Amino acid sequence: MSLEPIEPETALELYLADKENELAEASLKAHRYRLNHFVRWCNEQDLANLNELTGRRLHRYRLWRRNEGDLSPVTEKTQMDTLRVFVRWLESVDGVEQDLSEKVLSPSITPEQNTRHEILESERADQVLAHLEKYEYATIDHVTVALMWHTMMRIGGVHALDVDDYSSDDQYVKVRHRPKEGTPIKNKEDGERLVALSDRMSELLDDWIADQRPDVTDDYGRRPLLATVQGRASKSTLRFYVYKWTQPCRYDGECPHDRDPMSCEALPRNHTSKCPSSLNPHAIRRGSITHSLNNEMPDKVVSDRANVSPEVIEQHYDRRSEREKMEQRREYLDNL
Repeated sequence: MSLEPIEPETALELYLADKENELAEASLKAHRYRLNHFVRWCNEQDLANLNELTGRRLHRYRLWRRNEGDLSPVTEKTQMDTLRVFVRWLESVDGVEQDLSEKVLSPSITPEQNTRHEILESERADQVLAHLEKYEYATIDHVTVALMWHTMMRIGGVHALDVDDYSSDDQYVKVRHRPKEGTPIKNKEDGERLVALSDRMSELLDDWIADQRPDVTDDYGRRPLLATVQGRASKSTLRFYVYKWTQPCRYDGECPHDRDPMSCEALPRNHTSKCPSSLNPHAIRRGSITHSLNNEMPDKVVSDRANVSPEVIEQHYDRRSEREKMEQRREYLDNL
């Protein structure tokens, strides 16, 4: 086989262009971020032609990235697994020797290491939502946090919702994948679904739309459900609301970290995630799924509602103890 010379930067751009229709936008950005480190390393090593890439060089990159980035085993595995996919693509375009991808090594990790434990517990969610209901009723902050907790949606799902996706009469929201209009969702068309809402959630959305939602459209003429005066609230803005309202000082006035609430570094908008207690949107999703499982919602219903497989629920979301699971199963014994 005759290899064709290819520079690292060129290879990365061609790879991302090739994957554009295969990967969701967020996944594409993640691949770019991870592989940019590899391109940077190539430049430092004066490796201008990837034809010269070898198994030994790949191992040196792995050690360099581990030490330079102070990576956890989980992060190292994610980055090396992405590199393996990239090298496999290079094989397909005669950029590297065949089967070189088999020499991209990544650490073996246990299921426990691969599970994130950050979660919004039910009791804390109740405190946050009670505060918002009383002091921030039907604001975008309130609607964002309540919608995420109630529907178990990913941040991309709530970001993609339009006013027209909400049915007040039938009490549901319609999740749709619209990548050409700036609102892709994870799992693409497979993530599309109708999500039922409670009376209370529907009432909140009705009040938000009628009284507080700015009358704006986005760049595609759509009316975003979660809107600011500038248009559709960005995902970074939605994350800000979550980080902000999971800071304990915001909803109960107390700081468990003995910080001065007047000078805390986590108060400014761009630093809310610096609070040790603040949580990201996925912690809400994880907490809501666990809450639903604890309250007897069948696994299949949770799986369909949250758009996640039962296997992924078991590994990444279900925070019930073994005893809690046993006691819930015990209730079905009388029917045997």
